Amino acid sequence: MPSRPAACALAALGTAVVLAGCSTADPGEPGAEQTAASPAREVLLQPAGAQGPAPFTRSTAQEGAPVQEGAPPVTGVTDPAPAGHALTGATPGLYGGTRAVASCNVEQQAAYLTAEPAKARAFAESAGIPESNLAGWLRGLTPVLLRADTRVTSHGYQDGRPTAFQSVLQAGTAVLVDQYGTPRVRCACGNPLRSPAAAENARHTGEPWAGYRPDRVVVITPTRTVVHSLVIASAADNTWLERRMGSDGEQDRRPDVLPPCAPASCDLVADPPAPLPDGPAPADPPAATPTNPGRPTGPSVPPPPHTPAAPREPAPNEEPVAPPAPDGDTTVPAPDAPVEPDVPVVPDGPGEQPAPEQPPDFEDPFPAETVPEQPETFEG
Repeated sequence: MPSRPAACALAALGTAVVLAGCSTADPGEPGAEQTAASPAREVLLQPAGAQGPAPFTRSTAQEGAPVQEGAPPVTGVTDPAPAGHALTGATPGLYGGTRAVASCNVEQQAAYLTAEPAKARAFAESAGIPESNLAGWLRGLTPVLLRADTRVTSHGYQDGRPTAFQSVLQAGTAVLVDQYGTPRVRCACGNPLRSPAAAENARHTGEPWAGYRPDRVVVITPTRTVVHSLVIASAADNTWLERRMGSDGEQDRRPDVLPPCAPASCDLVADPPAPLPDGPAPADPPAATPTNPGRPTGPSVPPPPHTPAAPREPAPNEEPVAPPAPDGDTTVPAPDAPVEPDVPVVPDGPGEQPAPEQPPDFEDPFPAETVPEQPETFEG
């Protein structure tokens, strides 16, 4: 199977609306809509196999948990929602998959959307991409499986319009990721995905799955530059695979540089460090002495005053003669012109101040570098 051509995603603003499943609350309800930058009030727990109501499309998932289409949402959990641990999209082992197997049918996803112009328009608006390049953008995404419960802003399609809500996707969910390593489509219901909104004081809705731990939920952030491949964990034999971006897995291979641990033993969300034992706080370490030969390491010390040598007394009837000038003339210095030594000004009284010392000319050890602009394809 030939590789799908890569396509660049464009950024746009989105909205965030609280809802259950792949649907939303009635837009006419007070407080149903909010911007993505606004704090969320509810965060929906979405099991990997739950499609939920009001999906954008039928399921295109080909790997992971079997999808139950049309299952009603289960609500009632009121525990505080997690903020999530931030991990870059290029983190090895953040995603998984099976060698030469695509977790989603990308061509089917494109066909579902392009067949209905209203859905295509709503999808492009939610994803922040141009509608004219929807199919090409989808073909540039990479199918993988989440390996950690992940916070996102998801979108449903209801009454001819897109709706947005905060969600936690269960590990094992089939998604499509972009060239910055961020999940952009949930394959179980075709929902566009964006970065999550703030979740201070938000509550869960939905039914938690076995093994769900709010303190181990992650938030995937885009890489600073385009990535050309992902190092994913093989779901079949606990090995590492390198998957090229924009491919269906037909070019999967062993990475040239392996992570320092096996996929099953790499902990994406390490436990927090143990608190320090009770007792006096440790003393601050001594400041390091800079080693920079040829440069000052302390305050400048003025040199001792220079005492000029006493002039030689001329012999009787001898006239003082200066060295010849370039044009052959001779210059006789005026006898009353004193020679001023090159010495610093020393205060002679309370009204005089010494000349300020020049600060040491240290070089900047961290030269400024141009930082690439942060991609906004996942933000919204």
